This record gives sequence, C-alpha cells and structure tokens, in this order.
Amino acid sequence: MKSKVVCVVMGGGRGTRLHPLTSERCKPAVPLAGKYRLVDIPISNCLHSHLNQIFVLTQFNTASLHRHIQETYKFDPFGGGFVDILSAEQTQKGDSWYQGTADAVRQNLHHLNAEDHDLVLILSGDQLYQMDFDSLIQQHRQSKASVTIAAKAMRVSEVHGLGLMRVEDDLSIKEFVEKPTDPKVIEGLALSEEVTSHLSHGEGDKFVLANMGIYCFDMRVLRDGLDNSYTDFGKEVIPHLLGKVNMKSFVFEGYWEDIGTVKSFFEANLSLTDTVPPFNFFDQHGLIYTRARFLPASKINGVKINKGIMAGGCIISESNFERVVIGVRSVIGSGNEFRNVVMMGADFFEDDFSRQKNEDLQRPDVGVGNNCHIENAIIDKNARIGNNVRLSPEGKPDMFEQGDVIVRDGVLIVLKGGVIPDGTVI
Repeated sequence: MKSKVVCVVMGGGRGTRLHPLTSERCKPAVPLAGKYRLVDIPISNCLHSHLNQIFVLTQFNTASLHRHIQETYKFDPFGGGFVDILSAEQTQKGDSWYQGTADAVRQNLHHLNAEDHDLVLILSGDQLYQMDFDSLIQQHRQSKASVTIAAKAMRVSEVHGLGLMRVEDDLSIKEFVEKPTDPKVIEGLALSEEVTSHLSHGEGDKFVLANMGIYCFDMRVLRDGLDNSYTDFGKEVIPHLLGKVNMKSFVFEGYWEDIGTVKSFFEANLSLTDTVPPFNFFDQHGLIYTRARFLPASKINGVKINKGIMAGGCIISESNFERVVIGVRSVIGSGNEFRNVVMMGADFFEDDFSRQKNEDLQRPDVGVGNNCHIENAIIDKNARIGNNVRLSPEGKPDMFEQGDVIVRDGVLIVLKGGVIPDGTVI
C-alpha cells in the first residue's frame, strides 16, 4: 500500500538553557537572522522535501509561535497541505501537560490520521540546518528500516549533551547512549580512523555519530514504542526499541547546529555575517520561508558596516558596526559603536503619539538612541535603549542581573521590552 509521510515538529519545552530569550516565548519562536523564527527551519526543510502535512506540538509560551505560524503558512486548499498547531490539551483520558518529547507525540497520535504503513518524521524545532528529507525517507524504505535516526559525525570534544550511537557498515545501530559524560564511554563509541579519515582536519581527531533528534518511524512501530509510560525518545524509547526492530542511521554531512543555549544561538547568528557563512540563507533551491511583512526598505545614513546582516524596515543613522545582525524595524540613532551584536528589532513602528507618550513617561523610544557603545550582546525585541549607554559582558559573572540586563554564557542580553535609561553603564 502507498504510504504517506506525516511530519511532527516538537515545539520545545521550557527552554531553560536559552533563558531569558525564552522567558516570554518558546524556543521555536525565538527570532533568527534578523527576520526568521527558529521554527521556519524545520518547516521549510519539510516543504522543500515535498512534505506538506506538518503538525507543530506546542506547550509553553506559545502565543507568538501560534501567531507566526498562522500568519506565515497558508496553503492551496486543493493541495492537501497544512501546518497545524497541536497544543497540550485536557481530555477524558488525562489532563497532564507533555512530560517529554515522547509523551507529547503519544498524546497526539490520534490527531496524526496515520495508518500503520505510514511514516512519521519527528523533528526538533530549535536547530539550524538544511536537509533533504527525501533522501532520509528513501533510505528508510529501501533498507526496510522500522526506525531511522539522522546522525552527524562530530569530534569527541564537541558532543557534550548529545546522544551518541555506534553503527555497523550497513548503518544498523548497535549501541545508543543518551548524553554520556564518561570519556571512556564516548571513546568507546568513536568511529574507526579508516572511516573518519576524510573528516579529520588534524592528527588525533576522533569522531562519533551524534543523534540529531530527527527520527523517521513506521507508524506501527511508533505506536507500539509509545504503548508505555516513557516520556523521552532519546532516554527511553530509542534504547527500548534497540535490538527489537530494524534501526538504521542516516548520516548527514551538511552543516547542523543545535541552538539550545544562549552561546550557540549567539554564535550561530553572528556566523551568518561571514563572507561564506556555514548556513546559506541565499540558496535559491532551499530558501527559508517566513512571514511576509511588507516592510519598507531599510534606510541608512552614514553607516559603516564590517560584516553585517540587516532586515527590512530599519532606520539607522551615522554609526559603526562590526559583526552585527540587525532585525526588522530596528531604529538606531547616530554616533553608535556595535561589535558582535544581535539586535532582534521591533514588532511595530512608533508614531508621534507614541514618542510623546515616551517623553511623558521619561523612557527612551523603541530602539537604540545616540552615542552608545554595545558589544557581545543580544538586544531582544522592542527593547528601549537611551543615549550614552555602554553595555558589555566583560568582567561580569554568568547570570549577572541588573535591571533589564542579564549576562549568560558570556553574552549580555537586553530583555524583550527592556528599558535601559540614558547614561547606563554595565
């Protein structure tokens, strides 16, 4: 029988490692590269792979994610495509929230409208990569696998916090360990030098296959694998099925970044300013889709930029920028110096009435004023930074807090909607 493929995008838990960027939004809704949201990555990969039946499972701080999806992904009614949001819900069978990735899928199996012979592709909502899922699905079918796990060959020193696996020559998974910390265990899963010789950039490098959190299941196997109280795929479901079903690895050789921490998010954004970035938003065959905002072109005057990305609707006066990502509707005054700054922009333009109100409240307008020096920082949406402000995480301890500023992972963060008065020095 002809099988269909249903895609499930995990909307993320509380996102504590990305706090405070997730204090008012879930991880997939975090702005990326000036104009996108993280959730645009897996959805766009699905659409380019001709997969258009997509469910997004959400639970925490979902308002902005729901609004973005509803305003972005609209399909021809005759094509059968959709991006549906499945939030945690109370039912006659239970009223608990999702307890983990596996529990989230279990609670929504009846919504997928999938038969035993169909396939379910489970994706993370907080990763940066471009993948042709057609290749993964083709391998899954040709190898007669019951479960296929996308894997990335990574250096032993880079796999902290990731699930690791050992495979045979036919890509059958023979061992799977979720987030090991023992160096001996990690070393024991390392690929042979013969297999990884073409990956090594220096003598002594050892590689291991890391779980990318992308799973292709036969629906029957998925249903059986969730017929229990397991809450997490990596910790419980995959180890439980290992050796009982035909489990294969799909080795992915492209760029992939798990944006799970403030540091990884910050560095992934700034890397996009490189002349040849590791992730290519300009690939005509793999464009990333997002909301159409119909913004005016950005207006700049006397600005010097050394490596930067600027979204639409920005108004920027005489300033010097080095390695910056400037988000939609960013308003930046004159005399400013930015170095290593990700500015997420704003959700609205302020009019004369709003500016008069700000003056009455003695608060800065949305954006950045004049003569500010900001470095190694993330400025979240709708932040208000006054004149003569200096912001840097240098010398500050992790989790430093002062007003609407937090330092985490060595990055200074101005909170969403935060207010930084004139003359502030941090």
